[in-house]
Amino acid sequence: MRIVVTGGAGFIGSHIVDEYIEAGHEVAVLDNLWEKGGGRLANINARATFYHGDITDYEEVARIFREVKPEIINHHAAQHSVAISTQDPGLDAQVNVQGILNVLKCAVDVEARKIIFASSGATYGVPERVPIDERTMQRPESPYGITKMIGEHYIRYWKSAYGLAYTIFRYGNVYGPRQDPGGEAGVISIFAQHFLRREGVRIDWDGQQQKDYVYVRDVARANLKVLNEGDDSIFCIGTGRGVTVNEIYETLAKIVGWTVPVTKAPKRPGDIYKAYFDLAEADRVLQWRSTVDFEEGAKATVNFLRQREGVVERAL
Repeated sequence: MRIVVTGGAGFIGSHIVDEYIEAGHEVAVLDNLWEKGGGRLANINARATFYHGDITDYEEVARIFREVKPEIINHHAAQHSVAISTQDPGLDAQVNVQGILNVLKCAVDVEARKIIFASSGATYGVPERVPIDERTMQRPESPYGITKMIGEHYIRYWKSAYGLAYTIFRYGNVYGPRQDPGGEAGVISIFAQHFLRREGVRIDWDGQQQKDYVYVRDVARANLKVLNEGDDSIFCIGTGRGVTVNEIYETLAKIVGWTVPVTKAPKRPGDIYKAYFDLAEADRVLQWRSTVDFEEGAKATVNFLRQREGVVERAL
């Protein structure tokens, strides 16, 4: 298949590109390499065709789609930071709302069959119950969560109006190699870098708050599955298990062989104490479940950071 992956130079998108290419598909990457978005030239598979472009530029997206003529659009380009969304909700809406409108219009123009969309567990806000499933009420508490939910509504509209098939993924906390340890998201990569540099870490609240951390290659496998399955469906993608911040700290200490100082901090506004997924729908329809356990994924993340230029282990 001919596939365009928007955000394909980013953390999650680049792993999806790898998975598609390994399966024999023809892949084009559309990414603007925004410094705050995580897109890196080093992440791009050498067998993919790279287009440096921005989803907020309709004419640019249209030109690229006309050239590639994709059968599938995998839409992972986004403004993904909750903090940036609260500081600049206009930017968040420009990227996450205007961007998906451009992608949807161009998809129909080139007669693409399907769009695969990266939504988020952030659309749920503080969940009314756990585990969360696809029927749990969405009550987003950040502009980022709001714009991701809006994207879902537009996709369903495009299906009813134009017949464009879709699969929507609501991700848990995705982690693994290539995640930016310098950002405000991605606690596992952030902590791992601090451990390797023997620097202290900050743990908010009591450290017992737990999220569903899913390894990035498991996420990529789900994106491969839905090329031919799961049309017009929504799936929660996680592990079905919550991992606490304290457990992250203890696991990383075990992997690297030492501890680092901890600074305790109060609860941050909007922090969610417990959120993890029920994966029954993904299992039933796609026969998909996560396969990488937390310690294995954390070890792969540490090993990636060890090898990455600029990340060194300081001598005692």
